[in-house]
Amino acid sequence: MSADDKLRELGLTLPDVPTPVATYVSFKRVGDFIYLSGQGPKRADGTYPTGKVGADVSIEEAYEHAKQTGLGLLAAMKKAAGSLDKIEVVKLLGMVNAAPDFSQHPKVINGCSDLFVAVLGDNGRHARSAVGMGSLPNNMTVEIEVIVRVLP
Repeated sequence: MSADDKLRELGLTLPDVPTPVATYVSFKRVGDFIYLSGQGPKRADGTYPTGKVGADVSIEEAYEHAKQTGLGLLAAMKKAAGSLDKIEVVKLLGMVNAAPDFSQHPKVINGCSDLFVAVLGDNGRHARSAVGMGSLPNNMTVEIEVIVRVLP
C-alpha cells in the first residue's frame, strides 16, 4: 500500500508546507539526503498550541501536537522528494517546551515517530533524540526536525 493510501486509510490529510518564519528554507536536499527544518504543530488557522508540557499541557495533548507536526514534516518530505514512497527517515530530533521538572519527553515525541511508522512502515523507523527545552519559538509546545534519505 502506498503512503498516500495509508494516509487516506488513517483519515489523515497532509497540510501545506509551512512558510519559513525567518531566513531559512523548509528543507534542503544534499545528494540522497533531505534535511528538514524544525516545524511545530501548526493549526489550520495558522496558530500553534502553546505552553509548557508538564505544567499547562498534558502528555496526551503534546503527543497529538507531535503527531500534527509529523504531518507537516511528511508534507515537506513529499514536496522535496516527489513521493513519500521514496522516503526513509534517518534521524529525528524532537524538542519539547517542557516544565523544569518534566522528564517524559520520549512519550511526547512518540506522536511523530508513531505517525512515521504508521504511514511509512519500516522506512519510518529512525534514530531519535527527544529533549526538553526552556522555551521554543512562539511558545509552541513541540518542535521537530528530521533528516531523511531518498531511496532510488
